Amino acid sequence: MRFQLLPQACLLFLACFMTWAVGTSGSTTSAGERAADFFGRHDSGSGHTNNWAVLVCASRYWFNYRHMANALGMYRTVKRLGIPDSNIILMLADDVACNARNKFAGSVYAEAGRHLDLYGENIEVDYRGYEVTVENFIRLLTGRVDPSMPRSKRLLTDDRSNIFVYMTGHGGNEFLKFQDQEEISAFDIADAFEQMWQKKRYNEILFMIDTCQANTMYSQFYSPNILATGSSQIEENSYSYENDNDIGVSVIDSYTHYVLKFMEGINKTSQTSMQDLFNSYDPVKIYSHPGIRSDLFRRPLDKTLITDFFGGVAQAEVFPLQAVVGSRNHHEKDPTPTTSREPDAPSVSVVLSTTVTSLPRLTGETHVWDNRWKEVRKWTSTFVVGCLVSWVSFVR
Repeated sequence: MRFQLLPQACLLFLACFMTWAVGTSGSTTSAGERAADFFGRHDSGSGHTNNWAVLVCASRYWFNYRHMANALGMYRTVKRLGIPDSNIILMLADDVACNARNKFAGSVYAEAGRHLDLYGENIEVDYRGYEVTVENFIRLLTGRVDPSMPRSKRLLTDDRSNIFVYMTGHGGNEFLKFQDQEEISAFDIADAFEQMWQKKRYNEILFMIDTCQANTMYSQFYSPNILATGSSQIEENSYSYENDNDIGVSVIDSYTHYVLKFMEGINKTSQTSMQDLFNSYDPVKIYSHPGIRSDLFRRPLDKTLITDFFGGVAQAEVFPLQAVVGSRNHHEKDPTPTTSREPDAPSVSVVLSTTVTSLPRLTGETHVWDNRWKEVRKWTSTFVVGCLVSWVSFVR
């Protein structure tokens, strides 16, 4: 009889052991680790918590229609992928949609078929007309703006911000013209990015430019965490894609057209990498040789998601419980808001999609009770499983 009950006893022992093991493993995983795993399951290793886009059309006049369409096409793409208008700075002459020569008043198209109006009703131009200057662009990047400047014209980034900078217009060897009146050089942009890095105004930057000899515009970069790409090599022009007979001018540049065409297959949760985008470059179709510079960038391109720059993140930082409670107690004792911080102080990351409205009052006693409750559940589960196995074995 004893030997007949041996299999049932072994089964009972095994069930109890597995139940105990599962309960123990569940109780040893901290709440912080579980939260970090939840919020970081789609993280590509960038470490950023917010995205910004700076889109610059440096041209004006009707015959530069295609440059307006370039910038507006990028504007539509980043907005579709989740970057809100509050985080997009659009610099545009804005003299095309309502131009007297525009047969389709109030509209801007990027293809001859005119299936998609890029201007529409949801365009927010932050710097318009003669506000698009080299000085305003440099001040925007470095944060050296007048105190009266509205928030919509400020780049309110921090050291956890990924910034997509797109520029289009007429250029040459290490320069880009601004509205046929002034020029910005590759050295100017390189020094502005260095100021941004020293002032902790970015985590990573994607710099993209569509102009003649575009690749020379990032040749002077020397700041870390910058990934750059351009439409054409030195001594090489950047060509338009197609004309519209009714509009009468070229409607988009070739390089930007194929980038936007690739981006149409991307959504907010896409796992497509920057390397996939660069692999799609075809000099035969683009009529020029696009360039890539990644020596300043710390992450491998095949691990860098396109949405790290073109999309809006929904990540959150998990702080230790003591830090949260301590901060809450500090604010309760001193309700005066902090208006400034020291340059070397750690920045507080901005979460675009997550808003914390209140914090529960968590104390050490709560944690003790939580651990005790886990122990009770663990041994109760063990007892219930043991009873069930015993009942089954004796019934047989």
